Amino acid sequence: MTTTDTTPARRPGRQTPFSSVAESVKDYYGKVLTSSADLRTSACCTDVAPPPHIAAALGEVHDEVMERFYGCGSPIPPALEGATVLDLGCGSGRDVYVLSQLVGPTGRVIGVDMTEEQLAVARRHQDWHADRFGHANTDFRHGYIEDLAAAGIPDASVDVVVSNCVVNLSPDKPRVLSEIFRVLKPGGELYFSDIFADRRLPAALLDDPVLVGECLAGALYTEDFRRVLERAGCPDARTVASSPVTVSDPDVDRKIGFAAFTSRTVRAFKLPLEDRCEDYGQVAVYRGTIAEHPHAFDLDDHHRFPTGKPMPVCGNTADMLSATRYADHFTVNGDKSRHFGLFPCAPADRPATPGTDAPSGCC
Repeated sequence: MTTTDTTPARRPGRQTPFSSVAESVKDYYGKVLTSSADLRTSACCTDVAPPPHIAAALGEVHDEVMERFYGCGSPIPPALEGATVLDLGCGSGRDVYVLSQLVGPTGRVIGVDMTEEQLAVARRHQDWHADRFGHANTDFRHGYIEDLAAAGIPDASVDVVVSNCVVNLSPDKPRVLSEIFRVLKPGGELYFSDIFADRRLPAALLDDPVLVGECLAGALYTEDFRRVLERAGCPDARTVASSPVTVSDPDVDRKIGFAAFTSRTVRAFKLPLEDRCEDYGQVAVYRGTIAEHPHAFDLDDHHRFPTGKPMPVCGNTADMLSATRYADHFTVNGDKSRHFGLFPCAPADRPATPGTDAPSGCC
């Protein structure tokens, strides 16, 4: 799990809030927790069963790596063969070793984490996994998700960025998202799971190491996440799945029970998208060629593409399917030469924009 200290020089012995959070996270994940059983909320775990191909890949991961991993979902998208994938806050390396199998011998997986104890677990099992998989394609680096350049990640060098319940731990989320879009190639994808709050949380909660370590105190208000992501260059992110977070520990609930938390899996692309879903009369057809999804492909929680069925799409969705690595799996007909106004692209439970029949957007 990762954060970094980018503050100006300060007097010896005095911690800034930034460095204090970093040390708190390091201590919690490096020393306080000895296994996932020590967690006190459901924020860093999930009851949702992974897809069969992910479950099979998890079965090939070393037991110690599994025991020392803390995450809130399964942020692993499809169509990864041959891709370069960056895992932010890789911890003990569970998702890295799953991804290693999915990208195959022509792909590459880089894990970045700031906690040495976690990286030690990941690194000592590299040879074990390479022998088991028949290829060596993993690289673990000590570093900070706010400064990926210092970890040796160049501009436009990564096809996919994933993270599992990590962004909330950073005190500088705008810089994290800016770094992600710097390292992504054009058309690259950010696919991550994290904890979101239904309101802005008091900064004083960051002084509580348990609330920070349990991924609650740093949870980003959903609307602020949308704004930060737009400033980073992505005006249309999509929620793939979401579920409520259970806070069953009485002490934790007493401190932060006034807010509601959700675990969400989100995908976003490095594309020149519009900030609304616009209608250009385009139609997309899924070819059924992603091995794990022969019958249908779910782009997000309200865009399901049955194999072979023509589906009207907004301009942004058309670009997500035709200007990314998913292009090989879709036929997108039409261009943007003719505009028909807003596209009714949002889930049915989202209210329409006043004065129109169109919902308020995709993200």
